Amino acid sequence: MTAVFVLDVPENEGVVEVAEQDALLQVEKVGPYYRIALDDDGAPEAADPGEDVGAGHTSTRDQIVIDRRATGCRHAVWYSALAGLQQARVAQHDKDALRVVHAPQEAR
Repeated sequence: MTAVFVLDVPENEGVVEVAEQDALLQVEKVGPYYRIALDDDGAPEAADPGEDVGAGHTSTRDQIVIDRRATGCRHAVWYSALAGLQQARVAQHDKDALRVVHAPQEAR
């Protein structure tokens, strides 16, 4: 399952709130973190995963998208919000959005 983790601190509340409002994302508390995971059941097709998105975009079944402006985060907080990834890679993390796509686990 594709997921990102953000630390449970007041500065990250906006990120968690925006994720909770996205019908395609599941948000759960895991220890001192929030796990924001993609719920891929019945989601619309994704745009090209290599294409950056601007403000106002939401997640698809293939990618987690969090709009920075919707979170209310200032730039310093925004760029430090991401604490970890689960079967995921960051495709975009800029002033507009955090966009995370699925990355299969490598065999060991």
